[in-house]
Amino acid sequence: MQQNLNPQLDGGDEDFASLFEASLKERGGEGILKEGDLVKGTVVQVTKDYAVVDIGYKSEGQIPISEFTNPRGEVTVKDGDPVEVLLESRENDTGMVVLSKEKADKMRIWDEISAACERDEIVKGVIVGRVKGGLSVDIGVKAFLPGSQVDIRPVRNLDQYISKEFEFKVIKFNKKRGNIVLSRRVLLEKQREELKKETLKNLKEGAVLKGVVKNLTDYGAFIDLGGIDGLLHITDMSWGRIGHPSEMFNVGDEVRVVVLKFDPAQERVSLGLKQIQEDPWHRADEKYPVGTRVRGRVVSITDYGAFVEIEQGVEGLVHVSEMSWTKRLKHPSKVLEVGQEVEAVVLDIDPKAKRIALGMKQIEANPWTLLEDKYPIGSIIKGQVRNVTDFGIFVGVEEGVDGLVHVSDISWTQRIKHPGELYKKGDEVEAMVLNIDVENERFSLGIKQLSQDPWETLSERLPVGSKVNGKVTKVTDFGAFVEIEPGIEGLVHVSELKDERVENPRDVVSDGQEVAVKIIDINTPDRKVALSMKALLHEGEDDYREYLRKQAEGSKARLGDVMASKLRR
Repeated sequence: MQQNLNPQLDGGDEDFASLFEASLKERGGEGILKEGDLVKGTVVQVTKDYAVVDIGYKSEGQIPISEFTNPRGEVTVKDGDPVEVLLESRENDTGMVVLSKEKADKMRIWDEISAACERDEIVKGVIVGRVKGGLSVDIGVKAFLPGSQVDIRPVRNLDQYISKEFEFKVIKFNKKRGNIVLSRRVLLEKQREELKKETLKNLKEGAVLKGVVKNLTDYGAFIDLGGIDGLLHITDMSWGRIGHPSEMFNVGDEVRVVVLKFDPAQERVSLGLKQIQEDPWHRADEKYPVGTRVRGRVVSITDYGAFVEIEQGVEGLVHVSEMSWTKRLKHPSKVLEVGQEVEAVVLDIDPKAKRIALGMKQIEANPWTLLEDKYPIGSIIKGQVRNVTDFGIFVGVEEGVDGLVHVSDISWTQRIKHPGELYKKGDEVEAMVLNIDVENERFSLGIKQLSQDPWETLSERLPVGSKVNGKVTKVTDFGAFVEIEPGIEGLVHVSELKDERVENPRDVVSDGQEVAVKIIDINTPDRKVALSMKALLHEGEDDYREYLRKQAEGSKARLGDVMASKLRR
């Protein structure tokens, strides 16, 4: 659609130009329109695809309706609405002017941003996405926010800012290149300095302040007190055990803390949280006297035991020896795991040292106290060999209860170098109960006690003076040992080998030699037998001397009887 500014004048192009310029002046214009100018116009028609705009030129312009449509798809103009548009071209192929509402808006925004820069003003925008080196921000036009200007501290996850609206400071502006650089950090630092001044007025040791968790590390949490950060160390968070600060806090949490130390020169602040609360150990001995049953959670396991938290800040140690009456535990992890709920008894408590000794086995009756009644001294038990050691064998009495047969209690007479010569694991054995030590949890057994000690009746079987045959088991410098019964040996001293002096017993006897000996002494308590070989050499002579002695004693007796008879007469 073309519009004739004055239909009564139908002169040449020069007349038309003069009239058009005059018309523009009447509308407030200052001269002929140039491409790239912002001009004011009026919407004269709205169609499905276009909005027709009259800017007072010789022809009207069509602008795509999309430039007048909001994000919801609604057309925002109607006939008669005033609009500001950009004149892109004074005439296209169809003879109409080329206009743009969208480009006009952007030019206006650039002008506004330029003015804001000159006035050092703040602009608002929405972060719309990530780009290389930072973020893209929509402030009406696209602007760049470097990663270093997002926050005061370096930010690892920039995605958390996308779709959020913030205020920014323009730190670089170039309209020709279409380049705008923003900073949020500058504004935050300014705000922080203002807050810092107020915070420093109240910052002193012992002061209780409110803050916000700003950052979490393995060793603690940084708390923003308002313009100045303080460190809340992990050891000052709770009287209880904490593995990581994230167990108690999230970034952004509000906390109430106490100032422990403040260094104004370095602006370093140490904070505490647990110090606001009472130390739970102060009255722990009143709350947990010895003998008290408690429930708690296993928080740590070591080689020597497990630490159990019975309340926040109060932990007790269950030593591995206090976990079971009968099981020999190599490591606490065999019966416990971190996080497990357990029941225990307080065995000892020292609030000053912050120590509590706990026992789990004390929850149940001590099975060792029942063993004395169940297995009286002298009773016979049967069981399997559970272990063989250098000093004896362990025999299973009950589940978790083993009895020890010491090597010295295996045989009355047999010399045993190692119990493994006679027994192996799994062998079924019979033994006698010798002793039960409840306090030290020791169960003593004996195998040799099942039969009579052959030494006790040796003097009856082989009285002193008996002649026996035996085998030489060992020859020494002082004599020879001879086995006279299985397991029973006697010593033939070097002086009892021969009548003549013997310098070396090996000249007379040798190992394994069968010899005849005479028993000359038996010491039952010390289990010693004295033997003699030379006594057998004079055995006949001794008998004859004995015969003469008895004859002489008889003659004396008869002579005495005769003399007594004569005296009576």
